[in-house]
Amino acid sequence: MRIVVQRVKHASVTNDAIAHEINKGYCLLVGVGKTSTEADVAALAKKIVNARLFEDDAGKLNLNIQQIEGQILSISQFTLYADVRKGNRPGFTQSMPPDTANELYELFNETLRSYGVSVQTGEFGTDMLVDIANDGPVTIIYESQDGKIV
Repeated sequence: MRIVVQRVKHASVTNDAIAHEINKGYCLLVGVGKTSTEADVAALAKKIVNARLFEDDAGKLNLNIQQIEGQILSISQFTLYADVRKGNRPGFTQSMPPDTANELYELFNETLRSYGVSVQTGEFGTDMLVDIANDGPVTIIYESQDGKIV
């Protein structure tokens, strides 16, 4: 499982069916690979909730999302597993099939919520307009395999 974490001042996602918005927090682009597991979900949710990516009074990255009472906008992003080694058109054979990927994506969001963080989501498997005001910018990629952060 691969997640791009962007610290944001605000972010939103819209399409014909949804319109969700957050203020200060994280916009997560969540990729579920074909070998991703529930153990990866647990490891990544814990790591992201505890990540100290917000500045304290001294300007050091010492505060986590709970400490600043931030919010999360979680967007499913199968293209994070694009294979671009051959040709000019990416392949997506490393992405998990949609039905199973959606189950893990939903479990990931529920796991984040279990930490007491407000989580908004996009709509799985659809085209969406994502507006991100990256703060910093702070952008970090987290990945887990076999329940371990790599």
